Amino acid sequence: MFPDFNRWSLPLLILVLQGLLFAILLLSKYKRKGNISDLFLGLILLLTCYSQTCYTVGFMGWYNEFRTTKINYFLLETTFALGPLIFFYVKSITTSKFKFSKKDWWHFAPAFAFIIYRLSIYTYDALQPGFDTVQNGILKLSLDEPIVLTALGYISPPYMLLYLAFTFQLFYNYRKKIMQFFSNTYKLELNWILSFLVLFSLAFLYSTIQSVVGRYIDLGYDDRWWLNLFVAIITLYVGIKGYFTDTTKLKKLSFSFSPNRDAIPQKTEANEQKTISQADIDTVKALMEIDKAYLNPELNLSDLAEQAHMSRAQLSEIVNSGFHKNFNDFVNGYRVEAFKSMLKENKHEQLSLLGIAQECGFNSKATFNRVFKKLTNHSPTEYLKSSLN
Repeated sequence: MFPDFNRWSLPLLILVLQGLLFAILLLSKYKRKGNISDLFLGLILLLTCYSQTCYTVGFMGWYNEFRTTKINYFLLETTFALGPLIFFYVKSITTSKFKFSKKDWWHFAPAFAFIIYRLSIYTYDALQPGFDTVQNGILKLSLDEPIVLTALGYISPPYMLLYLAFTFQLFYNYRKKIMQFFSNTYKLELNWILSFLVLFSLAFLYSTIQSVVGRYIDLGYDDRWWLNLFVAIITLYVGIKGYFTDTTKLKKLSFSFSPNRDAIPQKTEANEQKTISQADIDTVKALMEIDKAYLNPELNLSDLAEQAHMSRAQLSEIVNSGFHKNFNDFVNGYRVEAFKSMLKENKHEQLSLLGIAQECGFNSKATFNRVFKKLTNHSPTEYLKSSLN
């Protein structure tokens, strides 16, 4: 009888309901604050929870209780919408002043086409005599299941793979940009987004392998349960992280180095095009070595450019070409040297290593450990031990 709460249905039901809850919370948050990334994530959660419907209600005894259910007509292929939604979700977070334009709707054209197609065959089948006494009508059995769904089995995987590739590329380009702009990037790295993309990719791989195996081996509901559980857990994870993580500050970031927008009155576009001079390099070096600008944990390219009376474009060129480093490595190199100097002064006897790091401009343990290891090939603890010997 329906509903049957058992060891198969209950975990999926709990996870799906929690996912739906966070979807509603995200959509409500979007309505209140107008942050479009909340809308995209809310729709992602709705789609993934919706895709679990077949298996959740199946394990609860829906198909046994309602033999003539028409639910199969409305279990849509979500890949065509899910792939673009994931891409635009990451883009809306990592792109400053992002706006969803009219041409972006074309990404969802296949999804809308599939919905129209399914509604059409449902309408046709519903008009045929005896439709109320069967689960699937004429077109569902003769066209949709043997032809269309089989074709989608070959189309959907490369379609999703393409969007995942675009999304990973978008994310890693964002990572490169913040390294050119910020000295402390830990809070901006969005590691949970990377975790979500990796987990979703694993689920996609699992689903693809399962589909291939299913063509040769009859996989029952129990065999397919694990994939649905995995996807439900990922859905809940991204819903919780997405709801409680504030990403609105990223919308204010601008990585453009256009001289027309970034130049300050003392500098002209003509000056921007000149070869980097030694005087410019000395100016930047003085700000770091004499004024110790690196001690500001929130120091970014705009801040240092303002202090140097340069545009961001000019300063970026000086750091990259004059010092042969990106902005992040340039600033953190001074912080690491300051940390070493404080160790020589035996500051570690009064402060913890993290305390010293914070005195030198680092704002997180994770960033400090990673940067120090990158620049010295030793962890801070290893370096301290070696310096004491």
